[in-house]
Amino acid sequence: MSEQRKTLIGKRVPRLDAHAKVTGTARYTGDLSLPGMLYGVMVRSPVAHAHIKHIDVSKARAFPGVKCIITGNDVPAIRYGNWRLVPELQDETVLAHDCVRFIGDEVAAVAAIDEATARKAAELIDVEYEPLPAVFNVDDAMAEGAPTLHSHRENNLSLERKIDYGDLEKAFAEADYIREDTFTTHAVSHAYMEPCVALAQADADGRITLWTSTQTPYYVQCLLAQTMELRENDVRVIKPHVGGGFGGKMELRPWEFCAAWMARETGQPVKFTLTRAEEFASGRRRHPVKITSKIGFKKDGSITGKEVIAHLDGGAYNGMGPTATFLIGNFGAMLYRVPAYRYRGNYIYTNNPPAGAMRGFGAPQALFAGETQMNLAADALGIDPIELRLKNAMVEGDKIPGVATIGSCGFIECLEKVRELSNWDERQADARPGEGLGIACYSFISGGVFNWFNTQYTFSAAEVRVFDDGTAQLSTLAADIGQGSDLILVQILAEELGLEVSDIRLVTGDTATCPQSDLGTWGSRVTLMAGNAVRDAAHKVKEQLFDMVSLKLNLNVIHEIECGNGHIYPKSKPAHGLPFGDVVAMVQRSNRGKPLKATGYYTPRDCGLVSPAFSFGAQVADTSVDLETGMVQVNKMFTVHDCGTELNPMAVEGQLEGSIQMSLGYALSEELLMEEGKTLNTSFLDYKVPVAEDMPPSVSETIETYEETGPFGAKEAGEGLACPTAPAIADAVRKATGLCCKDLPITSDKIRSYLSGD
Repeated sequence: MSEQRKTLIGKRVPRLDAHAKVTGTARYTGDLSLPGMLYGVMVRSPVAHAHIKHIDVSKARAFPGVKCIITGNDVPAIRYGNWRLVPELQDETVLAHDCVRFIGDEVAAVAAIDEATARKAAELIDVEYEPLPAVFNVDDAMAEGAPTLHSHRENNLSLERKIDYGDLEKAFAEADYIREDTFTTHAVSHAYMEPCVALAQADADGRITLWTSTQTPYYVQCLLAQTMELRENDVRVIKPHVGGGFGGKMELRPWEFCAAWMARETGQPVKFTLTRAEEFASGRRRHPVKITSKIGFKKDGSITGKEVIAHLDGGAYNGMGPTATFLIGNFGAMLYRVPAYRYRGNYIYTNNPPAGAMRGFGAPQALFAGETQMNLAADALGIDPIELRLKNAMVEGDKIPGVATIGSCGFIECLEKVRELSNWDERQADARPGEGLGIACYSFISGGVFNWFNTQYTFSAAEVRVFDDGTAQLSTLAADIGQGSDLILVQILAEELGLEVSDIRLVTGDTATCPQSDLGTWGSRVTLMAGNAVRDAAHKVKEQLFDMVSLKLNLNVIHEIECGNGHIYPKSKPAHGLPFGDVVAMVQRSNRGKPLKATGYYTPRDCGLVSPAFSFGAQVADTSVDLETGMVQVNKMFTVHDCGTELNPMAVEGQLEGSIQMSLGYALSEELLMEEGKTLNTSFLDYKVPVAEDMPPSVSETIETYEETGPFGAKEAGEGLACPTAPAIADAVRKATGLCCKDLPITSDKIRSYLSGD
């Protein structure tokens, strides 16, 4: 074995699930069926706020083919939520008990022999409501005398988050220029291709197996056990292929509980499949936020201080809102050195459908406000917007006091490179009416360190087992929801063990067979956190393998041995290596046949309140606006980002393209139209998602840094990229038309109204 060791890091390795998804053989929860399976349907409230006076299920129960009906009176009234360690923030029950708080609130569930029967029976359930006053925006919800949604929060303020450092009054007093702006961002749907599906089966002892489309198998296991009053290990959660999540599938959902409860009641499997209309009307959505930002500058462009006040419309329940409320404040202080900062974030209950986590999780809202304001300030100061950013850009070692410390940081390099790629200086000098080049930047976390769920477990775990045939098995609960993390974890393990990707069998998404300690997929955490757990397990396995090679080859220094090309060998004499499988066999023989495996763990330490690492990037949108119709055309996107070491450039490119597509919709077309709490556009015909032909050509480059906390120097490359597109387009539209749109989306109606002087 004399050839140079191959490496998988930085290689364009195809995704493991590509063939199955392209050929249609990938099995999603909706594809699963069990003998004797029943079909479930949720009964939802048609009113936004009311007491439930009475529920009559007699007609539905008598309908032929109906096997089970449950209401809030039939199940435990246990309040739950992802903030498991903070009971006062747990404000939901799986079915409404005494009150409904939004149109679509789950009131009852029906299970029948087929879906048509279940839907007919659901229509026969008679619910008597006593209407209550309702509020549909944060201003009305906070007004004196406003109706209260939850008795423990009389003013509809669920919580307030604060960040304070520096002397802000002094900072503003020393500023030569101060500007204050208010921005509003809107609710949008995750619009994942696969609607939510759950299938449950109970065994003879009442233990539950649940197959579900989820990002967080362990969360669902724990919360389902809690709400069903079971032991945690009495619930098994299996995650098949997931057709997108983007944050919308990371909580326990009522239909998961209902499937499990009704399966136990009937002794038959029960399956719930949401319709697209249900997803749009009742599903979690991105938080609408009203942000007021005040920022001060010196004449040379140096930031002196900043104040951000955010009001989040959380809808009827907390969901993931408490975390979003904090993160908006964190992202408001990111990217630039801000000597003094004050943040107040208020999470407000309204009678709208609940909001939740969505790609970027607070950053798209915060950065739309912050980056738009930076562009406005640059104009007012007479400074090029890229120069203004370079003047204030964060660098390695910078801190948000008490919150975060910046590790690797290629932000300045990103700015300089995107200026070159987009021909920024020449285009600014040759500006034409109806055309604009806009810029915006981003920073994002590489896995949140906030553990609101269960502190007795580590953040991530992985088990590695190796075999004497030269292969290995990786078991992990980290959830691939379409982003390709399964491949990245296998790639990391193959690199560590000196094997090929094809040598690794992956076992994932099953709480009964995978290490329990993994908090799921959110906050761009999988590559860094699960990746580090995989490396830890691999190192433990290699210790045993290297001990054996050292003994066999009579070597004294174990750290001079390495894995590569399917062999284990001395670094100085690679030709003297032993086949990987042979060494495994030797270790097993020496241990009387004991399997060779190890479990690795990772929990970040000493990295503040937010994240062990942060990505950075800059984006320029080349945009044209038809000055008669107001139609916006994004001609080209230029993106430069720092994601640490690119483990797989093909995967990074895929994340960039998906981010641009999602953010185009956020900026220009997607909007949930609401009327008194009712969602009016509940199909893809009326909810305008950009499709492939809407995608502009894009040019992207990576500024490669090395992140000490990340596996092989890597950090996030998926969510941060979803943040700069909207403010970059807004900046380009402003330069093309003069309109500074501070309220998303940027529609042709708004542009036409501005151009006509209305």
